[in-house]
Amino acid sequence: MSNKSKKIRSRKGRRGIQKGVIHIQASFNNTIITVTDVRGQVILWCSAGACGFRGTRKSTPFAAQAAAENAIRASMDRGMKQAEVMMSGPGPGRDTALRAIRRSGVILSFVRDVTPMPYNGCRPPRKRRV
Repeated sequence: MSNKSKKIRSRKGRRGIQKGVIHIQASFNNTIITVTDVRGQVILWCSAGACGFRGTRKSTPFAAQAAAENAIRASMDRGMKQAEVMMSGPGPGRDTALRAIRRSGVILSFVRDVTPMPYNGCRPPRKRRV
């Protein structure tokens, strides 16, 4: 019985990838790095909160750099050599995360900003009266 259950359970995420896509989602409160294959299936992810930063330290550029380094180290262990970078969001960690990825030695084919920009879509919330 135990031999059969070992055969059924296979780690889908353990497969090696040579080329991937690194998504950087930089909000004002956190920075999330997601590594996917070229079809868009998530291989691994890391965030400033998952690296042990809590509260206001989570939204710092240093936390974003640590998250990017962790994600790149894990993806290079899986065999990633070439990557595309998609950046999204206005947060303080976007440039630092990109700098950490450039320093890592992964070949970047392109860097694209995919932040959604409204063509004057929804009405914004009212201004706060403090």
